[in-house]
Amino acid sequence: MIAVLIGCGLRRAEAAALKFEDVQLREEHWVIADLNGKGGHIRTVPMPNWVKTAIDEWAILAGINSGPLFRAINKAGRVRGNGFTPKVIWSIVKEGAANCGLVGLAPHDLRRTCARLCHQELEQIQFLLGHVSIETIERYLGCKQRFQNAVNDAIGLDLNGS
Repeated sequence: MIAVLIGCGLRRAEAAALKFEDVQLREEHWVIADLNGKGGHIRTVPMPNWVKTAIDEWAILAGINSGPLFRAINKAGRVRGNGFTPKVIWSIVKEGAANCGLVGLAPHDLRRTCARLCHQELEQIQFLLGHVSIETIERYLGCKQRFQNAVNDAIGLDLNGS
């Protein structure tokens, strides 16, 4: 769940609604296809390989491959329920972060972290060209979304610590 939130910058409601069927190959890159976001805006979100690996590992351990991606597992190791609510995702992230000594961390902090890590590329172009406004750079670039070498591929997180 953490990998999806930080690697794809999802809101907790978007993560709660995520289904295995939403994860698709587009232009030879994994994406969350046609995500229905805040305000009914539909977008396709590139997914870094390390996030897809985390999902695959979770799916194997949970023994699931369709329906809601995030579900509870009972003490007997069986998957139960039809997914999480956004409030449950909030609680899981808060508790997990607190267990790691990160008191006060919330799911939206992970979204902001994703944005900040991805923003570095645009910021470096801004410095290079000497522009005051990011909007000027966006106009120069034409801002067309790409799935191959997507900006969140460059976040540089590795789940295996290598």
